[in-house]
Amino acid sequence: MGKWSIGRKPGRALGLLLLVIVGFLVLRRSDWYNLIPAWLKHRQSGLKANGQYFMLEDSTFWIFGGSMHYFRVPKEYWRDRLLKMKACGLNTLTTYVPWNLHEPERGKFDFSGNLDLEAFVLMAAEIGLWVILRPGPYICSEIDLGGLPSWLLQDSGMRLRTTYKGFTEAVDLYFDHLMSRVVPLQYKHGGPIIAVQVENEYGSYNKDPAYMPYIKKALEDRGIVELLLTSDNKDGLQKGVMDGVLATINLQSHHELQLLTNFLLSVQRVQPKMVMEYWTGWFDSWGGPHNILDSSDVLKTVSAILDAGSSINLYMFHGGTNFGFINGAMHFHEYKSDVTSYDYDAVLTEAGDYTAKYFKLRGFFGSLSGVPLPPQPDLLPKTAYEPLRPYLYLSLWDALKYMEEPVNSEKPVNMENLPVNNGNGQSFGYTLYETTIASSGILSGLVRDRGQVFVNTVSVGFLDYEKKKIVIPLIQGYTRLRILVENRGRVNYGNNIDDQRKGLIGNIYLNDSPLKKFRIYSLDMKKSFFQRFSVDKWSPIPEVPTFPAFFLGALPISLSPFDTFMKLEGWEKGVVFINGQNLGRYWNIGPQETLYLPGAWLDQGSNQVIVFEEKMAGPVIQFTETPHLGRSQYLE
Repeated sequence: MGKWSIGRKPGRALGLLLLVIVGFLVLRRSDWYNLIPAWLKHRQSGLKANGQYFMLEDSTFWIFGGSMHYFRVPKEYWRDRLLKMKACGLNTLTTYVPWNLHEPERGKFDFSGNLDLEAFVLMAAEIGLWVILRPGPYICSEIDLGGLPSWLLQDSGMRLRTTYKGFTEAVDLYFDHLMSRVVPLQYKHGGPIIAVQVENEYGSYNKDPAYMPYIKKALEDRGIVELLLTSDNKDGLQKGVMDGVLATINLQSHHELQLLTNFLLSVQRVQPKMVMEYWTGWFDSWGGPHNILDSSDVLKTVSAILDAGSSINLYMFHGGTNFGFINGAMHFHEYKSDVTSYDYDAVLTEAGDYTAKYFKLRGFFGSLSGVPLPPQPDLLPKTAYEPLRPYLYLSLWDALKYMEEPVNSEKPVNMENLPVNNGNGQSFGYTLYETTIASSGILSGLVRDRGQVFVNTVSVGFLDYEKKKIVIPLIQGYTRLRILVENRGRVNYGNNIDDQRKGLIGNIYLNDSPLKKFRIYSLDMKKSFFQRFSVDKWSPIPEVPTFPAFFLGALPISLSPFDTFMKLEGWEKGVVFINGQNLGRYWNIGPQETLYLPGAWLDQGSNQVIVFEEKMAGPVIQFTETPHLGRSQYLE
């Protein structure tokens, strides 16, 4: 822009000058300083360490935090959950930022709807909560690949969480976009973000000494000016401490507290103590027990942490749900995928209801606050709808002709390297591999994570981590071999995250000879996937359905919709979609027996219900007002 010339535009110049003078006089007379909200005043130094205490500006500050992840809670319920957090006596919200959800395709970003990070952070500010942001890029969080996008694994040499060029180039582009949204939300810019975490539990990974300094610089170079933190558990604390960054600790038992704080004192001298993750419960895995933690033990440990002079963050305050296919997995001695519910036995239930932990902690934090706590919001109503009987059906084999053209390949191709989604591969869902065989024998190969094997349309068993061989029975002539492979969740924690490609990994062999000429269908089951199945494609349900299959029904609602829980008794394993929303997986091996269905995702009138079932359908879908997770709080 050229210099402003009074000579060229005297009328406009004089008008602007008069406007500035009048504006100044008006503001002066009305005391402009008092027009600024109190929470925007005196913002200079932000949250900082001063000896053993946190200081926020000139005042000693204790962090009473709670974790809640916006991507695990329907946006319509964010306010309800945050108000309940405030009413529990907490003053700070902590949240992770999932890269894999925000950048589903390289260079294509999504911060809309349930992924609207800025709206979530600003809502917390409006309610009176500060925010600690944990942007990763790796976040763990029991989410697929710890929040890293699966398209990174297209590179066969990829080394995640290191300064490997292919990784840092992707992080840089992501941080360029993410931090442009985050920077204005920082405390010193008038927002609620008072601290930012550098990566997550890197000490227990620790594959590259240059990595954490790189992440720290990547944050600072893009305008992050608030207090930086690290966060490590007992396994990683020794290797996770970093110059210029305050170390915090993660634990569940107060017995670990003294040991860990003594270590912190020895390496960073007198600094404020912070338990970034006090685990209020734990996540569940399919086929395992439902994990619970007694509310009295929680209160005892929280009290001990604060008595030790430490700030605290409750992980989780409210867990929510692994909607869709976003759940992660663990794989140490054996592979275990996480259930759909992220209830976590947390302070609020999966559906946002109060627990014994909530009431005990509210009483405890209320005794510390010195002022009355806000009133507890009313619970959202629940209902048990009438059982739903699906009335139409479409077998997977009949559905294939309505799908996009399959990928033709001489050899099997893993999910991530399929030429789909604008070259970004397939992230979630199922992949179907088809080829032809002319003999029986032993089928073998690496399947990740679970592959149902079919001869034509007849299921002959499964291949997975434990079972790497299966007998193909006697056949005559031209026969179609099909393997339906499910990504049950990529590992989110541990040293093997580089090895999380899904589908068929390498060749699949029949009698030790590699099979060739595959047709590969990407069954990601996004909303667009079902748009191909118009009503005329479906048929009445036969006496003996062919599986796998899709089942279609309608849930009629005459009044305002309420939250409910779906119970698929008699069904075996699959996924449920309501009005296009993926509620997640169900599996009769438990421990989860119901799927949370938010009323916010239902309409007054008719609601479309689609169930994808792999093996066995029940006669109806039932609904209940309470989840079947065996929560301890209802019994205390």
